[in-house]
Amino acid sequence: MICKILLISSGFGFMVDALNNNLKKEGFKTEFAEPVVKDIEARKKDCDVILLLAGDFVYSATDALVYLKDITTDEERPLCVIGYDEELEQVRQYIPENYFKQTFKRPFDGKYIAEELKSIAEMNEEKKRGKKILLVDDDLTYLKMLQGWLSDKYRITVVKSGMQAITYLANHVPDLILLDYDMPITPGPQVMEMIRSEYNAKEVPIIFLTGKSDRESILRVMKLKPQGYLLKTMSRDDIVAAVDDYFETHKWDHHF
Repeated sequence: MICKILLISSGFGFMVDALNNNLKKEGFKTEFAEPVVKDIEARKKDCDVILLLAGDFVYSATDALVYLKDITTDEERPLCVIGYDEELEQVRQYIPENYFKQTFKRPFDGKYIAEELKSIAEMNEEKKRGKKILLVDDDLTYLKMLQGWLSDKYRITVVKSGMQAITYLANHVPDLILLDYDMPITPGPQVMEMIRSEYNAKEVPIIFLTGKSDRESILRVMKLKPQGYLLKTMSRDDIVAAVDDYFETHKWDHHF
């Protein structure tokens, strides 16, 4: 498993280089960001762990610390912090202790930190794999392809009709439903209405799958108030990233 870590630090130097080398030895791909909201926001995508290397900047980078608190609220993206006692105490003024997956005091052992972060990333990946997704689509070729794309990270169940979905939901509660909008016999909007009337499944988030990208079609989809929609023309990487992002933020962001 190749893990991506976002290392937030003010500037570079021997300490950062040494830490980065140890992270690489443990199989991490490292992305660097300055302690600035715009930089963190631009580089956080797809990261498995966020590592804040605290320094003097923690006394002035209030916005960045508040932003880190916001994006790690649901613990889908673990936050770890390295710093001296006084730096850690300053960070805690903006990010409560329970938001930290782990703290490391300076001076630190880079090899030890890298090993600990690898363990944290692996546990987080296992947590992701616990998420259950129900795929509903009458196109068996696309259904099989989408299952292959998502099964590396998630537990996937596939059904090829709306009625099969309703039958499945009578005894199972997935974490997300990816529902084809344009199915024959029982189209997606009708299936969604049926799902919303089922006691067990009415709170399960639904994201529509649609092959139509024109504005009128998209507006028609969104009027039904699903949690989002995916275009079937999207690439594998974009679809996986969109599902990852939804589970991490519980918000929908358009990826096209």
